[in-house]
Amino acid sequence: MKPGLHQGTQLKQELKINPRLYQAMDLLYMPLLDLQQHLKQELLNNPFLDMVEPEEDEDEQSENEPESDVENVANEAPEPPEEKNNDEIDWEGILLDGFDAGGRREEHEEREYYEPVTVDARDLSDHLRDQINLLDLSPREQFLAEEFVGNVNEDGYLACPLEDIVLCANQMLEELAEQMDRDVDDAKRYTLADAEGMLGTIQNLDPPGVGARDLRECLMLQLREAGLEHSVPFRLVRDCFDELINHRWSEISKRFGISPADVQRAADEIAKLDPKPGLVYSAGDDNYIIPDLIVDKIDGKYHVFLNDANLPRLKLSKAYQEIARDKKKFDGESKEFISNKLNSANWMIQAIEQRRQTMLKVMNYIVERQRDFFEKGVQHLKPLTLREVAEVISMHESTVSRVTNEKFVQTPRGVLPLKFFFSSGLSTTAGEDVSARGIKAQIQKLVADENPKHPLTDQAIVNILKQRGVNIARRTVAKYRDQLGVLSARMRKRV
Repeated sequence: MKPGLHQGTQLKQELKINPRLYQAMDLLYMPLLDLQQHLKQELLNNPFLDMVEPEEDEDEQSENEPESDVENVANEAPEPPEEKNNDEIDWEGILLDGFDAGGRREEHEEREYYEPVTVDARDLSDHLRDQINLLDLSPREQFLAEEFVGNVNEDGYLACPLEDIVLCANQMLEELAEQMDRDVDDAKRYTLADAEGMLGTIQNLDPPGVGARDLRECLMLQLREAGLEHSVPFRLVRDCFDELINHRWSEISKRFGISPADVQRAADEIAKLDPKPGLVYSAGDDNYIIPDLIVDKIDGKYHVFLNDANLPRLKLSKAYQEIARDKKKFDGESKEFISNKLNSANWMIQAIEQRRQTMLKVMNYIVERQRDFFEKGVQHLKPLTLREVAEVISMHESTVSRVTNEKFVQTPRGVLPLKFFFSSGLSTTAGEDVSARGIKAQIQKLVADENPKHPLTDQAIVNILKQRGVNIARRTVAKYRDQLGVLSARMRKRV
């Protein structure tokens, strides 16, 4: 082939997504609090947007109260407006007719939401430093104690070897000496013996078990603090920890000359200890959940409502409509600015309404599909996929995914994420499908009701489920059991 530049023509189809469509998709993705902040920002940025006053909202409801229950699925969302050039905008139609956001408000009075503010809390390091300050320590010992506290993680364990603590402490001494233009006296350098002595001091602090280097040492410290240093539980942890965590009761009973029942009672006492003592003082963040949707049972029917009473209700600003009516005053950049802001305001109002209608459609179908769950519980949850919902409501699967992502619904059975209702299914002998989540609930109940002296094996659970008409493999039961945090039958057995 001869190299060179060539010119040609061809026809091809391309899918281009404009910025407004991206914005609409982002609105679907936003949880309630994020959407609330976004709309407040839009009200500040776009002068053509205004808030619907409570009186206007009440009048709108009285004229047209929308239905939103499982018997009457929400109407189709309005189509997004077609793109127009600035010179072809229908000013008369937009400005004179106006546009108010429709919707249902459950409460007529204005309610202002105050977001809870997290107060600065004291953590484990603060608690340990308070105790160290009460001890009679020299400045040199105080310096080493601070190094220890800085290396205790939030679980309460010492996160590095003693050698590293000694090395870091001596390096800090050298840096301080350089700043003061002095040499470090060898007698002032820390040794491993100093670190071991300070470790004992740290491990005597509250909470019991703090400063341990592993789980075994943590349990021994707690037993010693409780005065059980000469007890059977302490000996089990000290001398046969591996056999203990693997529930080898027979081996331990032969080694210590006691009955398996006594070994198990000692293990029960050990199980009451705290494996992560530092978490008592953990300053974890509080997560607040505000449901985006509400499902209520009224007169025997399940109704779906949007929990958007605190969202700003948008409409086109009448004041700016009056200004924009006189088109002769605007040309060039002014006309382009007004055109862009007006189109953006219209698009935002319709996108919010489309988001509302889409969420109602999705939740209405979920309630209709999962009616047995709302009536009887999680064991009657049916398998459901995003594709199934998308086909029923005539939308794309990715749209349904955005609607359900990070959204929560308040139901008679608690506040649940929308993703809770979606799971794979297993076939039954009756020809119906059951949800994997429902099978997990059955397995959990079987284990809870079993005889602890003769726990159910995975194969026994398979046989019971097959008697109930559920076709399931043993490895699937083992996988679900692991996901539920349930131990194997051997580990659950009591003597």
